[in-house]
Parts: sequence; structure tokens; C-alpha cells
Amino acid sequence: MSIWWSLHLRREAASVPLARRLLIGTMETAGVDPDVSYDLSVALSEACANAVEHGGGSREGSSEAYRVTAYLDGEKCRIEVADSGPGFTRTQDIRPARVDAEHGRGLCLIRELADHVHIGAKPGRGGTVVSFDKMLKWKKDPSLLTA
Repeated sequence: MSIWWSLHLRREAASVPLARRLLIGTMETAGVDPDVSYDLSVALSEACANAVEHGGGSREGSSEAYRVTAYLDGEKCRIEVADSGPGFTRTQDIRPARVDAEHGRGLCLIRELADHVHIGAKPGRGGTVVSFDKMLKWKKDPSLLTA
């Protein structure tokens, strides 16, 4: 089974749970194991929160929106969160210098919860793309088959 969707969301805190609920609903319907679904939903929430907080700015052409795309294809789920913020200027920028109760946890959590993570600039323009994937496990009785 292949499912994909893409959302164009305002850079507002209320958009984060919307993206998370859509991902959880999609995975539940497809029959993905709830533990895998939870891990990916937390990683997605962190990536969206980063886009909301850091994904815009005063740069000309920056947007007050960001994009979330999810692909469930075969045995893997891939998620991309793209914003139009200033992006990273150097590799070390993506590794926070400090991690405390308020800052620096998001990218660390994404790396822990996903199998592969890539953080880079949007090709040809400013902004950041955070993409991550995880191998899927399945429930024994997916709701899609019992509906």
C-alpha cells in the first residue's frame, strides 16, 4: 500500500497538532503498529515546531507557511518538513551548541526516533528541509482490513 499527502500550513503553533493528528490517522488506517506511529508523530511534531519557530524571518521572499509531506510506501514512512526561513549557513549550525529544557532537543529527538535523518537547504532557495524515515511494523489486524 502506498499513501502520500502534503500540507501547506501557516507558521502557527496550532498547525503542529493538525499535522500530527493527520499522520496518526493515516498510519492507524493503514494498520501501522502504534509504537512506530507514536515515534513518527513525535518526530513530526518536533520538526513542525522548529519550522514554526525558525522557519520564517525578515529575509525577502520568506513565507509565513511551511510544508509537510508524508509518504507511506511499502515498509517505510518518509516525512519531509520544509520551511522558507534563513536556513543553516554551516554544518555545525544543525548541531545545537546547547541543549537545555527550552532549546536544542527537537533535532536530537528526531534523530533518536527515526532510522535516517537528513537536514539541508531547499534546492535553489533559502529555507530548510528536515526529512526522516522509519521502517514500518504492522498491527495484526489493521483497521483498513476490518472496515
